[in-house]
Amino acid sequence: MQLFLPLCLLLLSPQAATFRRPHSREMRKRVQELPAAAKAAPSGRDFTFNLYRALASAAPGQNIFFSPLSISTSLAMLSLGARSSTKTQILEGLGLKPQEDEEEQLHRGFRQLLQELGQPRDGFQLSLGSALFTHPVVHIGDAFLSALKTQYLADVFPANFKDPAGAQKQINDYVAKQTQGKIVDLIKNLDSNEIMVMVNYIFFKGKWETSFDPKSTKEQDFHVTRKKVVRVPMMNGEDEYYYLLDRNLSCRVVGVPYQGNATALFVLPSEGKMAQLENRLSEETLRKWFKMFTKRELELYLPKFSIEGSYQLEKVLPRLGISEVFTSHADLSGISNYSNIQVSEMVHDAVVEVDESGTKAAAATGVVFMFRSARLSPPRVVFNRPFLLLIIENGKNVIFLGKVTQP
Repeated sequence: MQLFLPLCLLLLSPQAATFRRPHSREMRKRVQELPAAAKAAPSGRDFTFNLYRALASAAPGQNIFFSPLSISTSLAMLSLGARSSTKTQILEGLGLKPQEDEEEQLHRGFRQLLQELGQPRDGFQLSLGSALFTHPVVHIGDAFLSALKTQYLADVFPANFKDPAGAQKQINDYVAKQTQGKIVDLIKNLDSNEIMVMVNYIFFKGKWETSFDPKSTKEQDFHVTRKKVVRVPMMNGEDEYYYLLDRNLSCRVVGVPYQGNATALFVLPSEGKMAQLENRLSEETLRKWFKMFTKRELELYLPKFSIEGSYQLEKVLPRLGISEVFTSHADLSGISNYSNIQVSEMVHDAVVEVDESGTKAAAATGVVFMFRSARLSPPRVVFNRPFLLLIIENGKNVIFLGKVTQP
C-alpha cells in the first residue's frame, strides 16, 4: 500500500487583491494515549471527523481522501501569526478554547508529535514537514519565523513572486522532491499578487505484515449504489486480522497491520447505514475500537484501488467556523508588519493506492478465544460496497481518512 500526500498549501496575498483490554500483544503496542495536541481539544469538538463530515457533505456520492494531520498542522502554524477574532476562529475550529495555556499546549503537542513521527523506523516510510516561501521584500516577524522553525520544524525559503512562473517552479520542485516525485504539479495558478506560500507535506509508504497473493485477486462486483454496480479487482486473503463488530454503529471494522507500527482500518457499515456511521464518528469511537479489537481468522475480500482527493479548503473550512482568515477582515499581523494580507487560497491534495504488496512478517502470536470448539471455516468479510479507510500510526495518530465510494 502506498499513500502520497502533499499537502496543505496556503497562498497569502494582499487583502486589496481580494475500550476493553486488547486481546493481543501486537495490538497493545498499537494502542497508546493520544498526544498532547489531541488532549487539548475538549470533548464535543472533534476536528478530524468534523472536517470529514464537511468534505463528505460537499461531495455526496464521491470518494473522499485527505490527511487531517496535514490540515490541522497547517492551521496551527497559521494561528501563530493570527490575532484577535481570526485567531479565535482557527483555535475554536481545531477544538480549542482561545486561552493561552491551551494554545501553548497545542503547539507543544504538535512539536512533540512531529519529532516523534520524524524518527527513523523499520517497516514503512513516513516523512512529513513544512516550508514557508516568502517574497524578499516582505518582512516576516522574527517571532513568527522562530516559532515555525522551533515548534513546527519548518524550512524557510525566499521566492520571487514577481516572477510567478519561477516561484511556481521553485515550490513545485520542492514538493516533488519531498513526495518522491508523486506530486509534480501542485501549484497551477500562481500570480504576482501572492507574497507568501506555506506548504505542509506528508509521504507514507507501507507494506502489509502479510501480503495478499496477486494470484488470488479476481474481478468481482462492487455495489456503488443499489442500482449501480462496477467490476473491480478484489484481493483475497485468509489470515488473522484485527476485527470487531460495532453493533451501536452497525458496522464491522477490520484492522490490517503494516510492517512497523501502523494499521489500516477498513470500516464496512451495514447496508443503508453509511450516513449513521459518518454522523457518529469521533475520537472516542476510535479509542473504543482499538480497545475492543480481537485478533481472529478471517477470509477478507478487499478491493484493489486508487483514489485521490483535491480540495479548496477556503470553501470548506467556513463550515467549521474558520472563515475570517480568508477575507479582507483577516488579522495576520503576527506574521508581518505588512498587515494588509489574507489567505487567498488553501489547497489540499491527497492520493492513496492500495494493492497486494507486502512482505510476510513473523507469524501472529494472538490467540483467538472464540474458537473453543471444533475449528470452523473463518467468517467472510467482503468490502463490496462503500466503506471508510483510516490510516493510524502508533495506535493514536490519524494520518489519513477517506471514504471509498467507487474504487
